[in-house]
Amino acid sequence: MSLPESTALSATSPLLGLRTPQGRRVSISREELIDAALQLVGPHRSISTIGLREIAREAGIAPNSFYRHFRDVDELAIALIERAGTELRSIIGEARQRASLERSVVQTSMEVFMEQLRAEQGYLQLLLREGKVGSVAFKHAVDQQLCFFEQELQVDLVRLEQAQGHQIHAPAVVAKAITRLVFAMGATAVEQDEAGQAQVLAQTVDMLHMIIVGARAMAAQAAR
Repeated sequence: MSLPESTALSATSPLLGLRTPQGRRVSISREELIDAALQLVGPHRSISTIGLREIAREAGIAPNSFYRHFRDVDELAIALIERAGTELRSIIGEARQRASLERSVVQTSMEVFMEQLRAEQGYLQLLLREGKVGSVAFKHAVDQQLCFFEQELQVDLVRLEQAQGHQIHAPAVVAKAITRLVFAMGATAVEQDEAGQAQVLAQTVDMLHMIIVGARAMAAQAAR
């Protein structure tokens, strides 16, 4: 016997986890909301310019469903910055792990960094942009991600220098100098064409070698 029309499950019933009659999704994950925000931001738009209703429309949900995962758009924006930092650290960290010589470490890491300027996901552009024009909270979130970059780079610097029989002076300071320089140069390169980015890459690699050679010299002088 068939169920009455009022109690039968339809293709739009929440019990089936599909869409409502209005075409909105019944449920959505935290990561899917972040994906929707990333799509809206793109390569040039600041997170501060997108609103809750715009995110909800992109994600295909009712605006009230947003609050199941985030208090407000600012909290989502910080989660997006954190994801961008995590993904970039993984990509660049893997590049450092594959490299075994100082020159290849610097060169490979910078090449991967510059590739991320053109990457479809736009993670690097997001960090560079929000670190420059974002709100105080967004700038703080970006700075926190840079600190994580510095911590991981410091570990790799000590490991690689020891493997080559070298020591560097104040590795934490060296890691900070390298990280801040690379991101500053990245901000310079982001609006340039391919030829301009190649020039920035070459200049940055030279600067990084100067930092490392100088840190080695300072360590050798302190050991005398």
